[in-house]
Amino acid sequence: MIDLTDEQRDLKNLAAKLAADLYAPHTQEWDRERTPFPVAERRRLGELGLLGLTLPEEYGGGGRPLLDALIVQEEFAKVSPLAAWPVFEASAGPARVIHLFGTEEQRKRYLPRVISGEIIIAITISEPDAGSAATDVTTTARIEGDEVVINGAKRWCSGAGHAEKYLVYVRLGSEPGGKGMGAVLVDREAAGLTFGPQEQLMGHRGVGSADMYFADVRVPIDDLVIPKGGFGKLFTAFSIERLGNSTMSLAIGQAALDRTARYVQERKQFGKDIADFQLVQGALADMVVQVEAARLLVYRAAKNAGTGAPVAIEASIAKCFSNEMAKKVSDLAIQLHGGYGYSSEYDVERMHRDAHGWAIAGGTPSIQRIRIASEYLGRRFDQRA
Repeated sequence: MIDLTDEQRDLKNLAAKLAADLYAPHTQEWDRERTPFPVAERRRLGELGLLGLTLPEEYGGGGRPLLDALIVQEEFAKVSPLAAWPVFEASAGPARVIHLFGTEEQRKRYLPRVISGEIIIAITISEPDAGSAATDVTTTARIEGDEVVINGAKRWCSGAGHAEKYLVYVRLGSEPGGKGMGAVLVDREAAGLTFGPQEQLMGHRGVGSADMYFADVRVPIDDLVIPKGGFGKLFTAFSIERLGNSTMSLAIGQAALDRTARYVQERKQFGKDIADFQLVQGALADMVVQVEAARLLVYRAAKNAGTGAPVAIEASIAKCFSNEMAKKVSDLAIQLHGGYGYSSEYDVERMHRDAHGWAIAGGTPSIQRIRIASEYLGRRFDQRA
């Protein structure tokens, strides 16, 4: 096990208490009603200094290692993934792209607003015919004077309609694949940007997901974050985001394990605790092994990242294993809870629904396996060949 510092343990305890006091009472309601995370609560997290933990101090951030942010994110996500979402987006998501690759003017303009909770930035890559094949995007952006003009459609944008800003991946030139791609920031209220109806997803309720349509959307050229040909840089940001994703899965696994460990010692059948049955013990042991292994992989990658980005193969290994762990462990939790596991009252069915969503988002386990093999062998595999 990777030992936490005293400061990290204090941060973990603070986050756990906040989550229990502020968000646990609302988790089921938010999931049932598909309620977006309240903006006032997001601002509260900003005031507490829990947004932008990994962002530079000169913009109001914490300047802390990636692991610190993931610790907070996990404690929130164990109680409410919706409450963990702003922490994820600020410390491991699109804001890190601005931090790492944006201009100084962009960093000064946007990072303090993210850190305070004034805005959240969502990322939008996927399209109807571009999911895992991210470099197949057809949404175009052309530069006209001091403006960027965007046309096209995006799909599966987590936060669509709710987030104030969007980091939109676009095609800036006719060059094939990533060579012609870049990324630009777009405001939710930009003229020509419209949103489709909210998707009725199996999980991730409240985060929001909708199609986005761009019809001659004009944004200042100062909001061009990644110019044409800079798509390769984004793999660094993808690795950070994958650890944020892995942490959401880790939180699901740990929460499902914790609830199940309590339940099997409370529930009685045939006159004794069901924990006394060997089949229950075996299933619980499998859950423990899976969660502990996932934690070691996530913590290793985060620890090695320090205040920077994780090693690509370590991030992909952590995501691949953690995503599949969360599905397996939450499924075992349902089984060990019996009929109660199938009821929303016990919350493990919600965990299982959310677990499948994290395995799809940010590059599926199948895609991670390709990246792991590629990194391990030092070879690039063209899936189109």
